[in-house]
Amino acid sequence: DALPILKENKEEHAYLQTKLLEINLVGGAPQVADAIMQNGILTHYDRPHVGKLCEKAGMWQRAAEHYTDINDIKRVFKNSHQMAPEFVVEYFGKLNPDQSISLLKDMLSRGPANVQVCVEVAKKYNEELGAKELVKVFEENKAFEGLYYYLGAIVNFSEDAVVHFKYIQSSCMLGQFKEAERVCRDSNIYNPEEVKEYLKNAKLADPRPLIHVCDRFDFVDELTDYLYLNSLLQYIEVYVTKVSPAKTPQVIGKLFDLGANEDFIKRILMAVGTACPVDELVEIAETRNRLRMLQPWLEARVATGSTEAGTHNALGKIYITLNKDPKAFLLNNMFYEPKVLGPFCESLDPSLAFLAYKKSSGECDDELIKISFEHGLYRDLARYLVERQDLELWARVLNKEETEDGKEDPQKRQLIDQVVEWALPESTSADEVSCTVKAFMAADLPGELIVLLERIILQGSDFSDNKNLQNLLILTAIRADGSRVAGYIDQLDNFDAKDIALICVSESHMLYEEAYSIYVKFSKPEHMQTKEDQSELQVSAIGVLVDFMKDLERAKTYASQVDKPPVWSKLGKAQLEEKCPADAIESFINAEDPTEYVAVCAEARQSEIWGELIPYLIMARKSMQENILDTELIYAYAKTNNLTELEKFVNGPNVANIQLIGDRCFDEGLYNAAKTIFTSINNNSKLALCHIHLEEYRDAVSAAGKANNVSTWKAVCFSCLRANEFRLASTCGLEVIKYPDHLDEVVNYYSDLGHFPHLVSLFEQGLGLEDAHIGIFTELGILYTKHVPEKVMEHCKVFFSKLNVSKVVRACERARLFPPAVYLYMQDKQFDNAVKVMMERAPAFEHELFLDAIVKVRNAEIMYKAVQFYLSMHPHNFTRLLEVMEPHVDHSRVVNQLRRTGDWALQIGQAYMESVQGADLSSVNEALNELYIEDEDYVSLRKSIDRFKNFNMIALAQKLSSHELLEFRRISAYVYRCNKKWTQSIELSKGDRMWKDCIDTANESADSDTIEKLLRFFCETSEKECFCAALYTCYAHISPDVALELGWVNGYHNFVMPFFIQTFKHTHLRLKSLEEKTAPKKEETAQDEVAATYGGLNGFNTGTLMIGNGDPTMIPPQMQQNGIDMSGFGVPNGGVPNGMPNMGMGM
Repeated sequence: DALPILKENKEEHAYLQTKLLEINLVGGAPQVADAIMQNGILTHYDRPHVGKLCEKAGMWQRAAEHYTDINDIKRVFKNSHQMAPEFVVEYFGKLNPDQSISLLKDMLSRGPANVQVCVEVAKKYNEELGAKELVKVFEENKAFEGLYYYLGAIVNFSEDAVVHFKYIQSSCMLGQFKEAERVCRDSNIYNPEEVKEYLKNAKLADPRPLIHVCDRFDFVDELTDYLYLNSLLQYIEVYVTKVSPAKTPQVIGKLFDLGANEDFIKRILMAVGTACPVDELVEIAETRNRLRMLQPWLEARVATGSTEAGTHNALGKIYITLNKDPKAFLLNNMFYEPKVLGPFCESLDPSLAFLAYKKSSGECDDELIKISFEHGLYRDLARYLVERQDLELWARVLNKEETEDGKEDPQKRQLIDQVVEWALPESTSADEVSCTVKAFMAADLPGELIVLLERIILQGSDFSDNKNLQNLLILTAIRADGSRVAGYIDQLDNFDAKDIALICVSESHMLYEEAYSIYVKFSKPEHMQTKEDQSELQVSAIGVLVDFMKDLERAKTYASQVDKPPVWSKLGKAQLEEKCPADAIESFINAEDPTEYVAVCAEARQSEIWGELIPYLIMARKSMQENILDTELIYAYAKTNNLTELEKFVNGPNVANIQLIGDRCFDEGLYNAAKTIFTSINNNSKLALCHIHLEEYRDAVSAAGKANNVSTWKAVCFSCLRANEFRLASTCGLEVIKYPDHLDEVVNYYSDLGHFPHLVSLFEQGLGLEDAHIGIFTELGILYTKHVPEKVMEHCKVFFSKLNVSKVVRACERARLFPPAVYLYMQDKQFDNAVKVMMERAPAFEHELFLDAIVKVRNAEIMYKAVQFYLSMHPHNFTRLLEVMEPHVDHSRVVNQLRRTGDWALQIGQAYMESVQGADLSSVNEALNELYIEDEDYVSLRKSIDRFKNFNMIALAQKLSSHELLEFRRISAYVYRCNKKWTQSIELSKGDRMWKDCIDTANESADSDTIEKLLRFFCETSEKECFCAALYTCYAHISPDVALELGWVNGYHNFVMPFFIQTFKHTHLRLKSLEEKTAPKKEETAQDEVAATYGGLNGFNTGTLMIGNGDPTMIPPQMQQNGIDMSGFGVPNGGVPNGMPNMGMGM
């Protein structure tokens, strides 16, 4: 009623508003107060006071809304888990930043339960509270997971370097390396130096975040140093191959400085391939004098078709430094830069520099001329001039000025001589001769020109034996009439046979027979001064046959005639090129030449002529120690099954790659050979595999024991298992199951083969291992569930502490072994699951165990399911169950559950309900009352009603009002009376003639109208005694006029007389008291005398008749003298015991 008055929300009503809310909060109607505050009707009340009341009432959100002091707010937020998360987040918007930070610290300090809502608060008020402060709060409370989720929500939009750094840090701490890598790769905000130092110090298992930071901000040297020193070599390779190949030179340079293994560096370079910048890498290698290390990589680039000048320049420098046929490189390579290699060669070998400059096609002519004059390379210069056919170039060298003393420049003279004596005779081109002649004419050298022409033209002169003239003659014949060349060859003896022969076989002439004739003629002893020259020409002769004429049979015949090693070598190379490896091997053996061993081995391997190859390899080993020779010889022995020689060889001195050839033999199924090889190098892992393939299982186990690695043990175990060698398999299996990662594979393999007893035996033996781990005990338990169920329980009890409970439980349930599953759940304190299994699976049920578990479950719903379960399955133990669960269940809900089950369930639960009735719950009281009614136990029902009032009393009274038993109808009247339903109570008692109950009810009502109606009823029914008893009992509530009227009308004078005596007595005493209070003091003596006079009268013996409180033996004289019949009151004439007649109302 107060709310409409206060609706105007006036400030002067502040006290009333406060009082209204206080009444509802304290008086048990907090929902009303909540509705008022929700509607915002009142705003002027004392908010701190109401806040405290809300807090006491458990209205935490309302309490928080009313507090402003941070200490009060913190106290309320200790119950933040009972608040709506949305309210908590919105509430922070009402606080200032300092309060918000303080409250967040307080919430986080109480454990992880508040982390999620704190994260949401931090997300929403990030800008207001500041990322630095929020990060500090999370870190102080070690809520790193919360910090991670908070920063993860803002990092993509934040421009704060601290946010990005802390997010990287928290990601790493929580193992979220992908997120750390993403931010390190994509973010431009964080401080790279700070992040780099953190990631280095953190020593993460996955260094990819550090790789991205160092790559983006050019910390390559530090990255390389970190990865190398921490043995993360695979990530160095990943970095240069997939992340930043362009920075490979920096990485390689740092590895050089760190003294890294050369094989590792080479592997990195080969992996990067063409993506690595050449020039920078070469420069780095050169400054550290490590250029030779790049040779394989450079050669690989060239092999892929690379035409980069830098690649070829670097490779050229290496070949020149190593003297690895540098001339051939300088002459044949088309991609190097002469201006680079030329200066490089000058200090090493001027002739090589000359070749490099010569390759420039005129771009380096000045450098070429200079080096030729400085180092006396006149012949080479002359040849170059003749070959270039450049008149301007001729002019630059022939038109040099004379010396100061007027003499001819000696350098110029030497050059001219070389041209005349060497360059021109060697030339096979008419254009070269023509250009040379023109150059001499342009240089104004008449004497030299005359000599030159004489040598070309004249024949039969004194100079006819001149080599140059003969050369020119033959050359002219070669150019003009090739058919005459053979005749000139037979006639002339003083010409350059080698050069002429080369000209003959050139593509422009192809005079192969003539060239062959020249070589054969001049290879005879009369033409050769030394055997070396003779041998050279013989080789050239057979070279014409095999290189140009392609006549191998003729060449073989020639070689047999000459029988010289170089000739046989040349023939062997040709036969090798023509894919005749057997003939080539024979030729090389005759030549005792092992130089082509690589090609020979390759061709022999392709043709599989191992028997023919063995003599060649033996011959080659006499003069060479090469890995490939020894390796191929071992393989040849293996292919020919020559195990004796093989064993002798591998146990002797050799430089073979034993491991490689062993693997090769193994892969090709040559297990005996492979066994011999692996035995020699103590490779017991592969040796064990060989024994397996040879079905030598005991030897395989022995080898595996020496190897002692899990993969070998596993392979041997499985092989023995396939061969039914169970004891050996068990020996190996014990070594395998020591490693948890391989347990499943062992189990699956045994299972696939169906060897279940042996598998169980294996794991039983594994229990005795010194390093037996949890996986062994767990897997054995699972195997027992499948194959030996009778051992499951004992195993669980003995080894519970060493089991993976969840896996064993699942196995037990799959095998329908529910008692062990219950035991495991109980031991693992998973009481909810234990109870569920016992309820769902009858074999698992055990009464005492169930009682022990049910009180420890976390989900209260299970308790109510247990109630239903016991009602259905074990009703005889139901009472015991509820005794145990009594402190943990909602009794009202249990009673409702019993009602839904049926009346018999209520009867079973009667003892339980009586034990909990002290809580005075309506549902319990009503259920018990119904049971008492059904059992006709009115005594217990009356006691229940008297002690416990919390039930629908009116409904009970209505139900009992028509009960067939009197006592229950009396209880109905009693209930009506207790609920002040006087009329219903009296009417019900009237119907049963329970007069005393009627009188007591009327007296208790203290209602004069109700009492008057009852008196009139007694008069109407002539119940005189009851009328008298009602007057006595209800004396204090009956008007005297009503009593007088009814007594006079009905003639109940004697029955109404005690009432009036008592009335007069009370009236008299009241008047007397009033007179004493109002009388003057002087009259007091007279009053006492009058009182004494009346007191001496003997009319009523000792004085007054007190109906309600008088002497129980006192009876009015009139009743004694007149003989009033009191038998109707249940007492004998002559006394009224206890001051009240017993009405004899059938009680």
